[in-house]
Amino acid sequence: METGSYYDVLIIGAGLSGIGAACHLKRKSPGRTYHILESRSNLGGTWDLFKYPGIRSDSDMYTFGYSFKTWDKPKSFADAPSILKYLQEATEEYKVKDNISYNQKAISYSFNTSNNQWSVRALNTNTKKESTINCKFLFNCSGYYNYDEGYTPEFKGLDDFQGIFIHPQKWPKDLILSNKQVVVIGSGATAVTIVPEIAQKVGHVTLLQRSPTYVGALPNKDKVARFLKFLLPKKLAHKVIRTKNILLDIAFFNACRKWPNTMKKYIIKKAQTELGDYPVNPHFTPNYNPWEQRFCLAPDGDLFKAIRSGKASVETEKISHFYNKGVALESGKNLEADIIISATGLKILPLGGVKILVDNQTIDLSQLYVYKGCMLSSLPNLFLFVGYTNASWTLKSDLTSEYIARVLGYMNKKGLNTICPMLKDSTIKPIPLLNLNSGYIHRAKNILPNQGNKVPWRVYQNYILDYKMLRIDKINDGIAVFK
Repeated sequence: METGSYYDVLIIGAGLSGIGAACHLKRKSPGRTYHILESRSNLGGTWDLFKYPGIRSDSDMYTFGYSFKTWDKPKSFADAPSILKYLQEATEEYKVKDNISYNQKAISYSFNTSNNQWSVRALNTNTKKESTINCKFLFNCSGYYNYDEGYTPEFKGLDDFQGIFIHPQKWPKDLILSNKQVVVIGSGATAVTIVPEIAQKVGHVTLLQRSPTYVGALPNKDKVARFLKFLLPKKLAHKVIRTKNILLDIAFFNACRKWPNTMKKYIIKKAQTELGDYPVNPHFTPNYNPWEQRFCLAPDGDLFKAIRSGKASVETEKISHFYNKGVALESGKNLEADIIISATGLKILPLGGVKILVDNQTIDLSQLYVYKGCMLSSLPNLFLFVGYTNASWTLKSDLTSEYIARVLGYMNKKGLNTICPMLKDSTIKPIPLLNLNSGYIHRAKNILPNQGNKVPWRVYQNYILDYKMLRIDKINDGIAVFK
């Protein structure tokens, strides 16, 4: 890739969405030229960045994997090495590898209406040399969080702690866990993953959470999937299993929203069964309804097993301060620790933190509206790849790619150059983009674009509604302006 190079499509990010978008282009728009800019030295995004013990998907791989590439391993919830291998296979099958430039961090996107092109300024993270690449269509697949650092609260007295303090996003390669006393701060997917993984290695691990999260146990080997794989051809089996899991996830989510009290009792009762004699209250009894925050999964009940074994325990309390040997809680209880892991979340960074300009005018993302969940108002030929908060990320990125294929086909047929969603309806009211009460979402509310109160500006987080909108409804809806 040389400065001044031109491609029909430029993809930012070689993670799950970026690789998927490239494969879809090869499948549906084989005549289009494309290139991928990746800021890191390897493909894989999240799955190459994070190195903490046990890192795995928290969605099943039949929906977290691609619609066009089967998942052939027996485990439904895959570890990072298995996911990276799956991505590598996809790049080889669709000949994507030679179209990736590594260590290229996108700094700015600038659209010029005189030639209908995006110019992307990129920084080589090794040489610090800048280059400019031009394209007709821009796919932002850079994820939603800051790759440089995670979120750590300002803990009082942290400097007094004489042990090892780490954030999972910066996991040390040489960390020794054997026989150590460990405290994991947090209650989300990362904490729920780390605790059972290290429980058998350490002396003891304590999950310290300010407030509890709903955690459900699911078998890591899907018996129905295994039967369908035995019964049906591989590709058909993958499609049937994927559809089954999509419908089950939708049914569970909607049940939680429609009958919150009933579902809350059911989830807590199941957790108590998994815990045995260990008390479910207050550690797994949140004060909010299921799916108001993201639901956590424990494959094969691994977290509950670690707690039952006595190698792990849970404390549900607020931190008072750190001291030289560990953490002091507001109740007066002290937790001694050799290692403290702050699994306290991510920093949201929309579009990778790039500066966006149209005809040299800087665009404020927080003033824009999301169109069909994959474009932004007033930005031509720019597509976003953002997954679901209540289901597998890839389900939405796959739908986005399918929609783009339809758009490109329509524009090619009509001899058009640009598509640009325009917000003309004065009755559209802004509402927060994401529908969860999670801390990382609240921290980012002032930098995210908005959704509207009705379609196509409304982000429903519903695969069936999105399937209709992106795969079936007509392309030219009178809202997106084509030229």
